[in-house]
Amino acid sequence: MSSRLLAVPAAMILSLATLSCHAAEGTPLGWVERGLILPEQVTVKFKLDTGALTSSMHAEDVDYFEKDGDKWVRFDLDLKDVEHDKLVKSRIERKLQRELTVRGAGGKEDRPVVLMKVCIGDRLLEEEFSLRDRDEMNYPVLLGRRTLEKLGPVDSARTFTIEPACEELAER
Repeated sequence: MSSRLLAVPAAMILSLATLSCHAAEGTPLGWVERGLILPEQVTVKFKLDTGALTSSMHAEDVDYFEKDGDKWVRFDLDLKDVEHDKLVKSRIERKLQRELTVRGAGGKEDRPVVLMKVCIGDRLLEEEFSLRDRDEMNYPVLLGRRTLEKLGPVDSARTFTIEPACEELAER
């Protein structure tokens, strides 16, 4: 019986040591952060959503086409830059990575998934984003768990804890 009593405090100490290591690595991100979409370098609000698996980005007028025997998509990225208070309009082409079927209260929807580069804090990431018209949403970019696992913990009580500052951007 005494070995069980010793096991509980040992497990608690190990858990506290693990927590202190995470705290030493930095403050958790907030559930909303400013980030950059590249190469356009447009600053928008990113929602960090632990309930979503795949990240999502606003896109309009998505067209499918073929290029060198591969499937590609072309889409409009029309976003308001929150840092410079201006509308940035871009027509972007990306190779189609896969199709994603999303099921929700509104039914079933197929979405194209492409690779996009984004900057959040000092992290430059190239991630998969499903494309969807998010005009009716508060946040044009949603970061899902596949991306969040690379960024660390999210504190749902905080917002805007960091500013985008990727070193690779300064080198351009």
